[in-house]
Amino acid sequence: MSKFYVVATPIGNMEDMTFRAILTLKEVSLILCEDTRVTKKLLSKYEIGTKVMSYHEHSTLSKIEDIIKILEDGKDIAMVSDAGTPAISDPGSFLVTKIREHFKDEVQIVPIPGASALTTILSVSGMPSTDFTFLGFLPHKKGRQTLFREIADSERTYVFYESPHRILKSLEALVGLAPKRKVFIGREMTKMFEEFISGTAQEALDFIKTDLNHERGEFAVVVFP
Repeated sequence: MSKFYVVATPIGNMEDMTFRAILTLKEVSLILCEDTRVTKKLLSKYEIGTKVMSYHEHSTLSKIEDIIKILEDGKDIAMVSDAGTPAISDPGSFLVTKIREHFKDEVQIVPIPGASALTTILSVSGMPSTDFTFLGFLPHKKGRQTLFREIADSERTYVFYESPHRILKSLEALVGLAPKRKVFIGREMTKMFEEFISGTAQEALDFIKTDLNHERGEFAVVVFP
């Protein structure tokens, strides 16, 4: 029985790689990754020479057919994302679905857990996280304002990811609907310039605007009820 491994990799700091992840990536026949250039840097650090192949949101159905053929030939495959856990706000979930549909129980799909920006931000927020809604990356246009209205009106905790190009717009949208809602923001988590921001939506917006450096990097945002 072939195995398909879903392998979590660091969200920033390469030292956050697990022993099991390293061993798995060394033993499989192929590693699927979003950007081969990004993944090869990680593989090089841990002296992993396994062949890589790109799989991302723009991959065609023929690429999925190629992957299925490799599994049919009895070879093991690992899938990683550029950062964190594959299939969490990530195109890898579609591939996992297709493999399950095609093979049923003939291919074992194995999770190799590790870093995730979602659990990382919640773990240091200091707030209860037994009940929350995860939105992943927010849509750029369609439905974006509707989501912010939902967040503003809800009594639940919300978590979403945001890019440096849209973090100010997201906070401005939240301020326009609920300026006193509490937020906790993680920027460049686990990296050299890691930063955490806590306060109301208005306070967070004002702080980020004080220095262009506060707008750089990847963001995880928690909005509390």
